[in-house]
Amino acid sequence: MAYLFNNPEDFTDELTEGFVAAYPQWVRRVPGGVVRSTRPAPGQVAVVIGGGSGHYPAFAGLVGPGLAHGAAMGNIFASPSAQQIYSVAKAAQNGGGVLFSYGNYAGDVLNFTQAQDRLIAEGIEARTVSVTDDVSSAPPAETAKRRGVAGDLTVFKVAGACADAGGDLDEVVRVAARANDRTRSFGVAFAGCTLPGSSEPLFTVPAGKMAVGLGIHGEPGISERSLPTADEAAELFVDTLLADLPPDIAAGDVRGSRVGLVLNGLGSVKSEELFVVFRRVRQLLDDAGITIVDPEVGELVTSFQMAGASLTLFWLDEELERYWTAPASTPAFRKGAVAASVQGAAEGYQEEAAAAELPAASAASREAAEGVQAILEAMKDLLDEQAPELGRLDSVAGDGDHGIGMQRGATAAVAAGRDALAAGAGAGSLLQLAGDAWADKAGGTSGALWGMALNTVGARVGNDVPPDAVSVSAGIAEAGQKIQQFGKASLGDKTLLDVLLPFSDSLSEHVRAGSSLRAAWSAAADVAQRSADATAQMVPKMGRARPLAEKSVGTPDPGAVSMAMVARTIERKLLEGGPGAKPRGYNNQGETYD
Repeated sequence: MAYLFNNPEDFTDELTEGFVAAYPQWVRRVPGGVVRSTRPAPGQVAVVIGGGSGHYPAFAGLVGPGLAHGAAMGNIFASPSAQQIYSVAKAAQNGGGVLFSYGNYAGDVLNFTQAQDRLIAEGIEARTVSVTDDVSSAPPAETAKRRGVAGDLTVFKVAGACADAGGDLDEVVRVAARANDRTRSFGVAFAGCTLPGSSEPLFTVPAGKMAVGLGIHGEPGISERSLPTADEAAELFVDTLLADLPPDIAAGDVRGSRVGLVLNGLGSVKSEELFVVFRRVRQLLDDAGITIVDPEVGELVTSFQMAGASLTLFWLDEELERYWTAPASTPAFRKGAVAASVQGAAEGYQEEAAAAELPAASAASREAAEGVQAILEAMKDLLDEQAPELGRLDSVAGDGDHGIGMQRGATAAVAAGRDALAAGAGAGSLLQLAGDAWADKAGGTSGALWGMALNTVGARVGNDVPPDAVSVSAGIAEAGQKIQQFGKASLGDKTLLDVLLPFSDSLSEHVRAGSSLRAAWSAAADVAQRSADATAQMVPKMGRARPLAEKSVGTPDPGAVSMAMVARTIERKLLEGGPGAKPRGYNNQGETYD
């Protein structure tokens, strides 16, 4: 478990502050993460990596000459927000475009894609190579669905080396994609990790057993086996990876191949133990006629203090080997001698200190904003109370952070709403600012989607007239469409959409029939609850729970449950009436009723 922390809410900010203070010769802090403290050559491609904290040395520890140019840092096991990623990329880019690379997780995909789209809209060329090395998370025919685990290192390393060698964006993308195609990883765990402020591990392993095929976010393994000896673990690693070769390497014809190798400790398995395992791995690969090139044995991509290990094989060709063995110098990864860099960081991007001017709002919209804020406050109270239960649901087949992520998002939304009220914001602007804050502070998949939902409803509601049944239902319907398009999930995939879409359909149907917002919302909240309950029998097809589909059957989706909870809480606020629930005072024609 974590022993040294202050307020768990401040853990990521404080570790970043300490990290930068420890390694100023390599990194400097920027909004959202860190970038190199040395200035790269003008026109050089910027390799920007990132993900949740809790994986050190990934991701911030891999920033420096010969490797990454910047790292976006999310909360523990949560994707950085789109704003954080954008900020880091703006600070790191130097005129040659940006390559984003990260592990293939839903939240990272959503948030990095948003940041990439924003850069492109500003005229900065940006591309992505997501890492998909985990053989446990999908079969060979579906490699694009695989997770990124310790193989992150091989892709980041060759991309950074290619960029520093002067490769243009097309070349860096090509090399990174080839590295990803030729990287395979497999891991086991003996005990789960416990996050700062938590009293229980994200998962447990029975005595005398090990979890096989785990993820790096505290996701349980896909199966359990008897606890092995070091040699038996090595044999499992090698046998598994030699049975899952890259497509351009013929099965059974690996003699003469050359591989980069990462034997990775996940946090509590120490180097001495890993050396015992590597001894046997080396024997097995020698027997297979495979040459190991520059092996890395130690902690490279961890899972906080999880007791576990993984093996990565990186099947080299002449070009990939040149970049794999190229010099690099970062706080946590050093190889060879790096040529002297120009000291002193470029000016780079910094976030605007001044707040943007609020759009004009009518007196009625400003008054309605008070009711909207009261609803946000009620949502925060609910999520503060329910965070442990939502985390428990998420830990069945995920990483257990849904509750704390929702709590962080709601807390940030409430704070932004209070500031907006003080500045005279209308209802629409308040919702949009709250959505931006939710996405930025929560991170992860749910942060991106809830931020998108609040922002979309706010844009539809506007600031000219108070929210009414028509504008609210239309905004929620539009939010559902955007989330479906952007997140690539569908009804039945066991996600929050399995509540949002039926809720939205019911709300719109009752509004079209002439119901007031209060009555329509109440009926739709019943639908939301039934829909959330029904997800218990679904098999997940998206997100971190997908590789553990069978384990999740019988447990409702945490994102669906939290959405139904929020719908019910808003219903109660609408029924209360009075100054704290002004939005209920308008029907679908915009007429007041009390």
